Amino acid sequence: MQRILITFILVLASSVLTGCATQYPNQDITGQVFPKVSGTSLEQQEMVFPDDVLGKKTLLLIGYKQDSQFDIDRWLIGLDMTQTRVDVYELPTIQGMFPRMFSTMIDNGMRAGIPKPLWKGVVTIYQDGALVQALTGNQSPNNARVVLLNEQGEVIYFYDQGFAVDALNQVRELI
Repeated sequence: MQRILITFILVLASSVLTGCATQYPNQDITGQVFPKVSGTSLEQQEMVFPDDVLGKKTLLLIGYKQDSQFDIDRWLIGLDMTQTRVDVYELPTIQGMFPRMFSTMIDNGMRAGIPKPLWKGVVTIYQDGALVQALTGNQSPNNARVVLLNEQGEVIYFYDQGFAVDALNQVRELI
């Protein structure tokens, strides 16, 4: 019963996100400094991006709705299969007051579906969700936003067209 309730809340939050949230046109953010945004990992550790990852290249896989997890998983599998060594963070990024009200329930739903060893790399962005979505655009929300940051927090690669081997190879060349 609890699993059904969590699934219902996630579906409802996803519906609210895509139905009522502000729509922003997609745009390439390569060359820009990633804005300061904060979130909490599934291990309940506060993180601030890009501040907490300065000094090393970091790959952000940003998802705007539950269905973008499929694209994020393909990126993670591709990175693993090619033995790409880079710090990777999944950033579920949700805008709006409604999802923030249910953040504990949403995060618990994610914890139920993500193995515990991966929790530290999943950082949910609620309060700054609109900022991130406005930056990258949120059209085609099922596609992950793939953002490679350099050591200074500048975006040196951006991709939002869904997983592609060619895009993976481009990221690997920059790492």
